[in-house]
Amino acid sequence: MDRQAFLKLAAGLAASAVAAPVLGQGGDAPRVLARRIPSSGEALPVIGCGTYVGFDVAPGAPAYAQLPGVLARLFEAGAAVIDSSPMYGRAEQTAGELLAAHPGRGFVATKVWTRGREAGIAQMEESMRLLRRARLDLMQVHNLLDWRVHLATLRAWQAQGRVRYVGVTHYTESAYAELETVMRREKLDFVQVNHSIAEPAAARRILPLAAERGMAVIINRPFGGGGLMRRLAGQPLPGWAAEIGATSWAQVLLKYVLAHPGATCAIPGTRRAEHMADNLRAGSGELPGPDFWRGRLSDIPV
Repeated sequence: MDRQAFLKLAAGLAASAVAAPVLGQGGDAPRVLARRIPSSGEALPVIGCGTYVGFDVAPGAPAYAQLPGVLARLFEAGAAVIDSSPMYGRAEQTAGELLAAHPGRGFVATKVWTRGREAGIAQMEESMRLLRRARLDLMQVHNLLDWRVHLATLRAWQAQGRVRYVGVTHYTESAYAELETVMRREKLDFVQVNHSIAEPAAARRILPLAAERGMAVIINRPFGGGGLMRRLAGQPLPGWAAEIGATSWAQVLLKYVLAHPGATCAIPGTRRAEHMADNLRAGSGELPGPDFWRGRLSDIPV
């Protein structure tokens, strides 16, 4: 896609993808904006929660005791996406236990991460058991592992109503060539990919292609895997952060990710309620477009 075609497409997405605010359910939760899933038109809140590392804990651990507050903040703000994987240790089971206190809530996404049809079916059924869901909102092929086999299974499951949406994921630029091949070949509802100020290549390659192909995009690693936040700790916010309503580095980084109109939802991971609340504020108020960031990225010491 050339620049002129992309700008035209981006303008259309910007005009149509941002839905009415999803209102918070109580407390001082902010209003979280939503963007449309292209394949269905369903509105999806732009901030969700990843479970990698943070949810890989067992009952009785101090970290586990903090997690109910994470989901409480998520749902108070009207947000919904909870993303997991069998790769994440105990995360699926922990998410399922916590979701039991919120029946009917959440847009629950997980992944299949194994080789072979029967092994894939067994793993997905175990994920559904752990997550305590008879139907999953989104099942993704994790890191494209055996994607041809698993997508065939997922087409059948989608037709049967066992999963609502189907997608693929990756987390590194080195896999983009294969990811682009799959996106051009397959009709997918979602693609999940890494994107951040420290890892910006997806904005040039994957997000425009997803928009062209009518795919929603979930953004993983919006903080560059955590290293970016560590480097920014203690650094003063640039003066222009106030212009976009950002009061923390997390909000600045998430607003940058969401500046691309093709980014549907970002899923920063956390096990602390106050961090979840901070992340959610990035999805409220103004979401400046790509033009805002030109000339300002040099103010961020990445």
